[in-house]
This record gives sequence, structure tokens and C-alpha cells, in this order.
Amino acid sequence: MLQCIFLLSDSGEVMVEKQMAGHRVDRAICGWFWNYVLAHAAGDPSKILQVVVSPTHYLFQIYRNGVTFLACTQVEMPPLMAIEFLSCVADVLTDYLGDLNEDIIKDNFVIVYQVLDEMMDNGFPLTTEPNILKEMIAPPNIVNKMLNVVTGKSSTLGSKLPDAAASFVPWRSTVVKDASNEVYVNIVEELDACVNREGVLVKCEAYGEVQVNCSLPGVPELTMSFANPTIINDVTFHPCVRFRPWESNQVLSFVPPDGQFKLMSYRVKKLKKTPIYVKPQLTSDSGNCRVSVMVGIRNDPGKPIDSITVQFQLPPLIVSADLTANYGTVDILADKTCLWTIGQIPKDKAPVLSGNLRLEEGLAQLHTLPTFQVKFKIMGVALSGLQIDKLDVKNMPSAPYKGFRAQTQAGKYEVRS
Repeated sequence: MLQCIFLLSDSGEVMVEKQMAGHRVDRAICGWFWNYVLAHAAGDPSKILQVVVSPTHYLFQIYRNGVTFLACTQVEMPPLMAIEFLSCVADVLTDYLGDLNEDIIKDNFVIVYQVLDEMMDNGFPLTTEPNILKEMIAPPNIVNKMLNVVTGKSSTLGSKLPDAAASFVPWRSTVVKDASNEVYVNIVEELDACVNREGVLVKCEAYGEVQVNCSLPGVPELTMSFANPTIINDVTFHPCVRFRPWESNQVLSFVPPDGQFKLMSYRVKKLKKTPIYVKPQLTSDSGNCRVSVMVGIRNDPGKPIDSITVQFQLPPLIVSADLTANYGTVDILADKTCLWTIGQIPKDKAPVLSGNLRLEEGLAQLHTLPTFQVKFKIMGVALSGLQIDKLDVKNMPSAPYKGFRAQTQAGKYEVRS
């Protein structure tokens, strides 16, 4: 049972305090937590463990876009339940507010408190489905804000329970309005890879989600199967998915929520190929370090590779940097990060970044070599190889339109020099 949830800014300021149970948690626990962050992670909450034990409480935390979600309890409970609930709160608020950061939360205090009220009851998760919450609490928009100013009201709570409260599937309303009789399935993957200094691929995994946008009338029954389900691991499902058909035949059987939702997530391990290569070379002597970085296509995915960027942190002992590229733009940011924006790789030449780094006086060679972070996006293909075989829709008066799409982007893609 969670007793309290706090939302903290990057400076440790308490922006939101929501007491969940009868026993009140003193706000001083936030001061203890922030001192712990300063002592163990130099003020960066993303670098500490998600479960922290204080002298008086068990603390659970996640970090999203400069906001720390902190939950407290004095009783033993499954840590994954608390972490999953905090992740769900962050996802719902992002869905409600369009984005999530310190300023947006401060501008929408009322919405945040109302959402937290409905998502948990006396310390236990209650309503976590975004579609139902939106029927109970209207998302913020310009019209609502103007009406609140004119009428003096600040509540966006609905006057009646959502239709889904009377449904046998609580994530779906009994009456779906403005259904256009179509369903779209989108496979979205992030590729995590690590290439060592010899250019050998040490690790390559894909983390993916199957996202669905459903606009079907009534209570449809959907069945979806993959052409190669054996390649995926570590699957998690939306509550609408029936587990037994998946366990026996690797088939997804479900009654979908109305609108957009994440049907499942998965991981594909031990991939052997990456779409692009990055070859850095750094040689230093006599107080100078010469840099050369080449980028090219290693395995053509059959679709254009867009939004390619390469960035690295300049070593701390660098006095000045003179870097240019034969393609794209090179920027040295305020935090001494070099950002090389390429976009698409041209067909007639390989993009190359080259230049010189000047070391501090008295330093002959560079002893700390940077790690290169690579970003890219590929529309129309899932690099893991996962493919949808078929999607059947039942309990429908007419055949719906079905659309499919896939995309892959770089996650934590590192090349060491």
C-alpha cells in the first residue's frame, strides 16, 4: 500500500504532494531523498536505484523529463507494483498534458491532483486506463481554460460515471461514439547497440511496442498473430489481452479499448546486424588530438535511414576544438557536446567528420577517449524482423479497414573509440 506520492523538480522542489492513506507522510522525507541523490548521484535522480530504503520509509522512484515521481510506504509491498504504478501515472499525465515537464505540471495542478485521485484509492491502484479517465476528467484545452476563467470553476470532473463502469470490459465503453470502423497497428522499435573500439558488435537488442489505434463500433473481438513469434522475449501485455491463447498458440486475442493504446511490449535479443556503421579514429601527440569519424550504411534495410546524428562529449582537458564535416552540420554545444547532424546519408559520398582538438598546456596525449552516441530513424521496417501475419476482427456488422505500419529508431546506440 502506497501512503504518499510526491512529484519533485530537478532542484528537489516538491511540486505535488498527494497523501493516499490515513497516515500522513511528512514532507521531510523528500529532503532526505534529495540529500541521498546529491550524495550518491551528484544530483541526478536518473542514476540512482528505483528502490531506496530510508530510516523510516521504503521509497520508490522513477525519473521522467526532469520530474521525479516519488512514492512512500512504511509497509512491505512488491516493489514492481509501485514502480509500475508510478510509470503508469507518468504515462497518463503525458497523455493528458501532451508532454511532461516542470512547467506543464505547475500550469495544470488541478488536473494532476484529480487524475491522482482517480488512479488510486486508499493506497491501492484503482483506475489506470487512460480512456476511462478521460471520460471522468476532461483533458485540458483552451476552451476549458477560458470557461474556468469566466465562470470561476476549476474542476473538470464529469457529472456521471463513464460508460465503461457498466461494461464487462472496464477498459472499453459500452457505447463508442463517432466510430469510423477502422483499426491501425503500429510496431515501434528502439535498437540498443554497443560497438567496441575494435569495431566489433558487442551487444544489439531491439525493444519494441505494438501500438493500436482502434475506432470500431460495438464490442469487437480481435485476433492477431505474428509470422515469427518465437523471436520475441520478455513480453508484457495490456490488460485486455487474454493470456491463455498467447501461452498456448502465441496468438493475441483481445477486446480493444477505444482509441490509442499500447497492446504489448517485447524484446528481441542477440541481433547480428546494425543498419549503419560509425568508425571513429583519434590520434594524439604533442598536445593535439586529430579526430576522424566516418559514417555509412552497413546493412541496407530497404527503407531510407533518416534523422542521423552523431554526438560525443569533448574530454575535460580540451582547450579548443576545430571540427568540420564534408556533409551535414557540426555544432559545439554549451556543455561541450559535439553534435553532428547528418540527416540522410548521400549516395555519392560517405559523411566524414574531421578536425583537431587542442589539449591543455603540458598534456601531450589524450588519455580519456569519448564514446559516440548515434541516433537515426527508419520508417516502414522493424529491424528485429517481427512481422504481423494476420489480424481478424469479429462481432462487426461490416468489414473494417485495417492499416499496418512499422518504424525503428536508435535507442542507446554507442560506439566506443
